[in-house]
Amino acid sequence: MNLPDLLGTAAGSLTTVAFIPQVVKTWRSRSTHDISLIMFSLFSLGVALWLTYGIVLGAWPIIVANSITLTLAIVILGLKIRYK
Repeated sequence: MNLPDLLGTAAGSLTTVAFIPQVVKTWRSRSTHDISLIMFSLFSLGVALWLTYGIVLGAWPIIVANSITLTLAIVILGLKIRYK
């Protein structure tokens, strides 16, 4: 693996893993009061665009990280709507 792919994989892994505690906390507490629906919607759209960008480039670190991050963000959005 080359240096750019290693950097991309490390960056994607860290930013993706950062969402797991929020998903777990939200799931357990059933509280989404402090989560902004507009911010998370915009964030999810941005991640979807990054995913599309990665697909266009064929850049696997971008594709994998943003696929997982988008899934986690959609879970949080779903919980936000469900527990509103």
